[in-house]
Amino acid sequence: MKTLSRRQALVLGAAGTAAVAVGGGGLLWAQAPFRAETGERLKEPGNLSSQGRVLKLRLEAAPARIMVAGRPASVAAYNGSLPGPTLRLRPGDRLRVVLVNRLDMATNLHVHGLHVSPTGNGDNSFVRVEQGESFDYEYDLPANHPSGTFWYHPHHHGSVADQLAAGLYGAIVVEDPERFPVTRERLLVVSDISLTGSGSLRPPSAAEQVMGREGEIVLVNGQVRPLLSATAGDRERWRVINACPARYLRLQLEGSQLQVLAFDGRSLAAPAPVDEVVLAPGNRTDLLVEAVYGTTTLRAASFDRGSMTGMMGSGQGPRTEPVDLLSLDTSGTQRSGLPPVTGTGRPRDLRKEPVAARRRLDFSMGMGMGSGMGPGGMSFTINGEVFDAGRIDEIVSVGSVEEWTLTNSSPMDHPMHLHVWPMQVIQQDGQSIPGPRWQDVVNIPARSEVKVLVAFDDFPGRSVFHCHILDHEDRGMMGVVEAR
Repeated sequence: MKTLSRRQALVLGAAGTAAVAVGGGGLLWAQAPFRAETGERLKEPGNLSSQGRVLKLRLEAAPARIMVAGRPASVAAYNGSLPGPTLRLRPGDRLRVVLVNRLDMATNLHVHGLHVSPTGNGDNSFVRVEQGESFDYEYDLPANHPSGTFWYHPHHHGSVADQLAAGLYGAIVVEDPERFPVTRERLLVVSDISLTGSGSLRPPSAAEQVMGREGEIVLVNGQVRPLLSATAGDRERWRVINACPARYLRLQLEGSQLQVLAFDGRSLAAPAPVDEVVLAPGNRTDLLVEAVYGTTTLRAASFDRGSMTGMMGSGQGPRTEPVDLLSLDTSGTQRSGLPPVTGTGRPRDLRKEPVAARRRLDFSMGMGMGSGMGPGGMSFTINGEVFDAGRIDEIVSVGSVEEWTLTNSSPMDHPMHLHVWPMQVIQQDGQSIPGPRWQDVVNIPARSEVKVLVAFDDFPGRSVFHCHILDHEDRGMMGVVEAR
């Protein structure tokens, strides 16, 4: 039986050590593989909603003992649940969070995708909450903040991948001003985790960290392949969050066509019918699903995110294997039709606005020695630099629009996330993107480039941009931007 690594012990604390089985029977239990129990009804995390324009909560990051894939497991969780509670807000609301750290390592909190201040006790990635301490966060959503699907997770540099992989994540929903014409809405938080036979977290190998770890068990709301039920003719809105540290989700609904309502919390001008939709780590999508009689499966198909040939040995590559996420069982008599879904948003198009500056950011990986090297002597850089919290990499003007060319000189995909300010994708590999397409995580395929426009509206202060393969971020693939 493997012992806990120092990193695991730090994350899990006492609960992790309590998971180690003793005695002959305990050793046999510890060596048994996890059962992938399926067929459970989908469960959703508890909801916490704002009252009187304010949502106040205590959010405790701590070791937790929960059931995963039919066996007890020692994880880390917010308020003892996996995922943590869903925070429901409206534009103009104030969110007050007392973050309590019961881990044996420093942590903090990032509200991914929210357009809020990055300074002080806002969405400040430079805050460090030590073990046993707490920090009072306060986020003021602008009155014109878009409705949509967002999420929260730790962002303490050097341990982000470990803490997310351990179970620290939860959803944020900014509600629509009017009720959407669907039969029901579902929240689907997709994550992955690797566990030993004893139920403790399995530490990633050096190769897994270089490629970006993918957990051996894929979960939806903490469950393995849960079952959903619907009546024929139902129309459902599925809010899907990719909360995996490195896994891409190439979503397909067996025998049915999906319609995309929103991406990364920004509504499309009209529902877009698609055969599949790809979510890089950190991406979200709102899907419109029409329930058709029978049983259908939501699947994450295989995805090739590059090759490590020539860097970590010939033939090694982080190819994501296919996995079934959930089943939808539809029965009953066809319901009468719902009102049609018309235009869902009027996205801003920055191509009509003057560009104040142009920048180029290159995401690269390489072999080397010295400071800033990760597992196996690998370096993970942006414009040749590893992250330094004391250095400002880019200075922008508040109120300006800039064009950023994101290049990837490495043999692997890198999903780039910019905090606070969303990006409009305008070009990929020289091909223009029709219509406004807004994202806060933009995938840059291997050996390619993507152009985006960024409106630095509001909020002076320091924030960060980084690769959302979180092992890469932790090992230096992050930069600092300051708006003045």
